[in-house]
Amino acid sequence: MTRLAVRALLLLFLAVASPFLVSPAAAAAGGAKLNASSSSPLYGIEFPPFNAGVADGGCDGKMVAQEVEEEVVVLSRSPSLKLHMTHRSAAEAAAAGRTRKESFLDSAEKDLARIHTMLRRRVAKQGGQRATGAAANPSPRRALTERIVATVESGVAVGSGEYLVDVYVGTPPRRFQMIMDTGSDLNWLQCAPCLDCFEQRGPVFDPAASVSYHNVTCGDPRCGLVAPPAAPRACRRPMADPCPYYYWYGDQSNTTGDLALESFTVNLTASGASRRVDGVVFGCGHWNRGLFHGAAGLLGLGRGALSFASQLRAVYGHAFSYCLVDHGSSVGSKIVFGDDDALLGHPRLNYTAFSPPAAASAGDTFYYVQLKGVLVGGEMLSISASTWDVAKDGSGGTIIDSGTTLSYFAEPAYQVIRQAFIDRMNKAYPLIADFPVLNPCYNVSGVDRVEVPEFSLLFADGAVWDFPAENYFIRLDPEGIMCLAVLGTPRSAMSIIGNFQQQNFHVLYDLQNNQLGFAPRRCAEV
Repeated sequence: MTRLAVRALLLLFLAVASPFLVSPAAAAAGGAKLNASSSSPLYGIEFPPFNAGVADGGCDGKMVAQEVEEEVVVLSRSPSLKLHMTHRSAAEAAAAGRTRKESFLDSAEKDLARIHTMLRRRVAKQGGQRATGAAANPSPRRALTERIVATVESGVAVGSGEYLVDVYVGTPPRRFQMIMDTGSDLNWLQCAPCLDCFEQRGPVFDPAASVSYHNVTCGDPRCGLVAPPAAPRACRRPMADPCPYYYWYGDQSNTTGDLALESFTVNLTASGASRRVDGVVFGCGHWNRGLFHGAAGLLGLGRGALSFASQLRAVYGHAFSYCLVDHGSSVGSKIVFGDDDALLGHPRLNYTAFSPPAAASAGDTFYYVQLKGVLVGGEMLSISASTWDVAKDGSGGTIIDSGTTLSYFAEPAYQVIRQAFIDRMNKAYPLIADFPVLNPCYNVSGVDRVEVPEFSLLFADGAVWDFPAENYFIRLDPEGIMCLAVLGTPRSAMSIIGNFQQQNFHVLYDLQNNQLGFAPRRCAEV
């Protein structure tokens, strides 16, 4: 669970990051402002003339279409579900009285906690301390024709570097904004009665107000997929007593409550259509602590059996993708569950294989890729190949994570990357000493378009991911400060490709073919 670390660092930066950065190769290209809009009676969702439900047979993902209004919907090809996402903009952070520097340091603190937790979880799984379940990768039993689509929005507005997804939960459905996180599995919401909760925008989820809410009992096999609280309740009535859970992300971030089943409603690509998915396993959190900054909960998209992606695999197939708008944007973009024809036909779509960590269990959360090297200014840096390997204790390796803001590299690699930028940076930009957290930073006051060395990742199978300058440098205006948005991984050899570096790329998780796809796109227009 790498989720809470890097997000806060950038908050102050994210809100004010300027588009006036350019690599030498792209110096002549313009940085267009992306705009998109959607109209819907409910934000992020459109209801159809029918509401097809999908019954969940459990965490094995075996779902079947249900009859709606005594009609069976006959569908033929693999599905696709599209959700809207937004990124919280920094305006709210400023309104809350926090300075840019304070927001930045907050983000750094969260990223560090997240990375530390990821390592702890990885080592715990290596030792078999957590149940992973036998059905982590279920095969679809039935395919539907629609894509599932949801809105994703930038989350800097409430003081975070994460992205938010609008999901309607319960019957009748009520809207909640959930943090999208590929570095964790459990879906959860703050629930009434909220005995110890963080502040969120809007009311918490009330199980008593939904006719489709059901507790998972402590005797249910799915209860074994979550860790119990420190002082677990005795399961005296296996078919009646609720299943308690405890899920942690960092030293100060965790959720505790009851595992439950509920209906999640999302909109489809077809105009005016939506789909209700019944029996989604989620955590109804009554005790929740951490730096979640106004969100209602978290939508887990990891590889484990409990994640939203895994549970819906029988509905949409074995692929999902997202396209993240730039940090600070007020425009929403999309996360798509299922095949996206526009992405699959993109002429610049590249693939690299997912690589399992050493002795990984089938239910491992993280999406690992195998790096071979890093290029700065078109030159391969001298970094030992062993830097990118996964150790026997589960440390190391490289993951891609939507819940971590910045990109982190194992400390030996980071020091080489940092020095490479210092050596190749235009000497006309004065180096700023002792700037908090990020390094190097430069004074670029009065420079409209700053030229920086190119930055690319080379994967072991030959794939190359080239990034635009605004994905690895952060510019703060009006201060005229520009910093490298890459850091070394604290206390761990793990490397992380964070969401700041993924901005305006359509990123595909193809689990059928075990590969990661990426293509440059204007995400606000997807």
